[in-house]
Amino acid sequence: MIPYFSLASGFLTGKYRTEADLAGSSRAKFLGKYFNERGTRILEALDTVAAKHQSKPGMVAIAWVKNRPTITAPIASATSLQQLDELIRAISLRLDTDDMELLNSASAF
Repeated sequence: MIPYFSLASGFLTGKYRTEADLAGSSRAKFLGKYFNERGTRILEALDTVAAKHQSKPGMVAIAWVKNRPTITAPIASATSLQQLDELIRAISLRLDTDDMELLNSASAF
């Protein structure tokens, strides 16, 4: 499988923490569905793993998706050179079993 919205329209980068963060965003129509208890759990888990690896939540999200056994390759887009650099660095980020368990548990329905 190749997921098209690997960063959930930017939600998994941590850029959008509240619905107020959506003001003026062209992605607002895609993001509203993530503002719930599950979305909050996922962001907290991403923050925890990012701090452990001195990384950013979006980088961890790409590494997490990439390491899922059914994923061939995650698709993500960048709108700046900084974002592109982070996406490239995310590929070499190595998550351990504890990281994967935390992220998988946080995202469970």
